[in-house]
Amino acid sequence: MCTVCGCGDAKVEHSHDHGHHHDHDHPHDHDHDHGHSHDIHYGHGIAGVHVPGMSQSRIIQIEQDILGKNDSLAAKNRSTFADKGIFALNLVSSPGSGKTTLLCKTIQALGGKFPVAVIEGDQQTSNDADRIRATGAAAIQINTGKGCHLDAHMVATACERLAPADDSVLFIENVGNLVCPAAFDLGEAYKVAILSVTEGEDKPLKYPDMFHAAGMMILNKTDLLPHLDFDVEACIANAKRVNPDIVVLQVSARSGEGMDEWLAWITEGRRRAVTGRIAALEAKLAAAKASLG
Repeated sequence: MCTVCGCGDAKVEHSHDHGHHHDHDHPHDHDHDHGHSHDIHYGHGIAGVHVPGMSQSRIIQIEQDILGKNDSLAAKNRSTFADKGIFALNLVSSPGSGKTTLLCKTIQALGGKFPVAVIEGDQQTSNDADRIRATGAAAIQINTGKGCHLDAHMVATACERLAPADDSVLFIENVGNLVCPAAFDLGEAYKVAILSVTEGEDKPLKYPDMFHAAGMMILNKTDLLPHLDFDVEACIANAKRVNPDIVVLQVSARSGEGMDEWLAWITEGRRRAVTGRIAALEAKLAAAKASLG
């Protein structure tokens, strides 16, 4: 649980340590050596987290209250996006993964094929929103202050001001953080986790909730692979271990590797959103005609 905003992991049933499991919970003070007997684990309680002076049951109650309100707002966002045929993507990653550069290159490569709008999330500055606006796309900056993630209310407020067009793609670039954004639904169609090859192939195992929540993992900055000891196959295996259904793309915004697949995936998602909007309108018209006899 974040000590600033009070957020936590909604998936309490997955709160156990993914690294290894013990059938006993007594201290490791016996003679045999586990090799990690002096490690400290604060995630073994029923809440999956430790907050000084607060019981596990109280943590869960606060968590449920916060996430319940957020999920209700997220459902409204999702309904609005569906009504307008908007394909919304929540881009999540640690700082420095290359989210903004990839997003700028993506908007440029789409070349005005369909409307695009961007919500930028950072603790401070409008630097990223300025970079997005330089591509010609509409963008709005959300500064969260001490907050470590965007929430559904922030996105709803931003959309009121940004007014993304019908049948458009909405990119939501979340605050750089692989922890809290995993638990907060914004109403997006997919979370897209962006992992730079400079970060280490074990990131999906270190931050399993994020990669479990993501529909896609973009392995970014692949042009740097010749200069690194990064194990691509191990990274993908780790992501699949956490989330067997995750889609993985290997991408370099600089060299263009994987960009065609990424753009095709976005285009197809947007097509499905538009088709869904039209189908819903046709169903409403048919129902109206039927009611008139």
